[in-house]
Amino acid sequence: MNVRLRVGSIVALVAIFGYLTAANFLPKQVRMDSPLLPDDGLRWGLDLQGGIHWVVGVELDEATTRELEFVRGNLKEAFEDDGRSARALVVEGGRLIAELRSERDAEKFLELATDYGVLRSVAKDGLRLEYELTASWLQEIRERTMLQVLEVLRRRIDDPIRGIPDSVVTRQGDDRVLVQIPGGQIDRARARALLGSTGFLEFKLVEAAAESEALLRSRFPDGLPEGMEIVPEIDKETNRVLQVYLLPEKPELTGNYLEDARVGFDRQQRPIVNFTFNPEGGELFGQLTESHLKEQLAIVLDGRVYSAPVIQSRISMRGQISGRFSSQEAADLAVVLRAGALSVPVVIEEERTVGPTLGQDSIDSGLQASLVGLIAIVAFVVGYYRLSGGYASLALAVNLVLLMGLMSLFEATLTLPGIAGLVLTVGMAVDANVIIFERIREELRTGKAIRAAIATGFQKALWTVLDANITTLITAIVLFQFGTGPIKGFAVTLSVGILTSVFAALVVTRLLFQLYPGSRPVERLSI
Repeated sequence: MNVRLRVGSIVALVAIFGYLTAANFLPKQVRMDSPLLPDDGLRWGLDLQGGIHWVVGVELDEATTRELEFVRGNLKEAFEDDGRSARALVVEGGRLIAELRSERDAEKFLELATDYGVLRSVAKDGLRLEYELTASWLQEIRERTMLQVLEVLRRRIDDPIRGIPDSVVTRQGDDRVLVQIPGGQIDRARARALLGSTGFLEFKLVEAAAESEALLRSRFPDGLPEGMEIVPEIDKETNRVLQVYLLPEKPELTGNYLEDARVGFDRQQRPIVNFTFNPEGGELFGQLTESHLKEQLAIVLDGRVYSAPVIQSRISMRGQISGRFSSQEAADLAVVLRAGALSVPVVIEEERTVGPTLGQDSIDSGLQASLVGLIAIVAFVVGYYRLSGGYASLALAVNLVLLMGLMSLFEATLTLPGIAGLVLTVGMAVDANVIIFERIREELRTGKAIRAAIATGFQKALWTVLDANITTLITAIVLFQFGTGPIKGFAVTLSVGILTSVFAALVVTRLLFQLYPGSRPVERLSI
């Protein structure tokens, strides 16, 4: 590639990224109104534009209760398989309480509980036994629950399709999750809904239905059948009960088998949620629908019936949830179903609104620091390396344009630590140029011709420059992989800055030397 073509390519590249960079300084409405400007660009983090700061408490005691219920069911099944039965086997106050019928039953139950391995006896009063989870297993349950809750909340808030972009979801302490949503004034209601929904989806066959609970109960004067419950269908807009259903307490199928969920529209253009099961769930759902044709199947989410369609044919992998909800509610429901159900409820314990004033001060300070650093670097390299220092300064300007343009292109989030990464990039940007210039000086001292000294200097400095920057890049990648929130912002800015710095030093600066002195017979190189 000849020099003119290379110059044209770099000028075009700088022009494109300069265009993307300049668009960030225009009001968003101006960008949206203009067909020539990108609608989005750099995003500001919570510390720069303000937003919502939530501390979400996780009800881990509920996880303990559910684990004890699971253990209770297994012990009851094993006890009955031995031809025995307990007077009572219940979970109360974080304990498993068993009331047996005889001493032999008590001995057998004690043996089963001991073999189970996760229970420890805390009280024994005749035929009454009380157990708690062992300390190690209790810690295991709490830790596992926290990881599950953290992952589900991250998938809900950061959902790539309908979630809230640029949010931070990270663990805080033993039983809390920190949620930060930049610009959260707009999405506060949505975020609350996404956080508050447990997202437990169940499919239950309808035993009976009526317009009110009283009317439904009147059909069963001796009380509801054992193992049944009444679940309402409620209009979200009016909060009015539309229908009540008598459903089994245990579902035929749960949302644990869901693979995907997307918003769609029915023939009347009303929003629905289309869902897809994984192969195992598809097989189970196919068996369920095939054996209960012409019966109603209630779709229950968090204790409320969304719809109860009549099964017309066998359904396996795909189904839909219809209901009286808006497009936004359908989209949020799809997000919740994609992310999965929370294993325990969560509650917002602390809420703070971060104002944008401090963020604007941070932006101004960061820009001022970058400008001062840029001026100081330019003054030093021009004073020390003369014309070559001017080349390095021009390469530094190209580096900054490419850096900001790339971040704008990918709509990266700029946080206060990200600005620190930007300032660090400015400070380190001429590092590669310094290495190259010193190599060229060494070659000139040995008596080489100027053109040969420049070529050799770039050649010998190549691996030194790459080694130093690749090492830093690896560190930035590790920070991005294992860091959260602001640390990721710093890592992104630093990584992109390293790539643009290397390009500017090895390509732009080299091209400037090819323009002048190039092949001209000059007696002295200004370096």
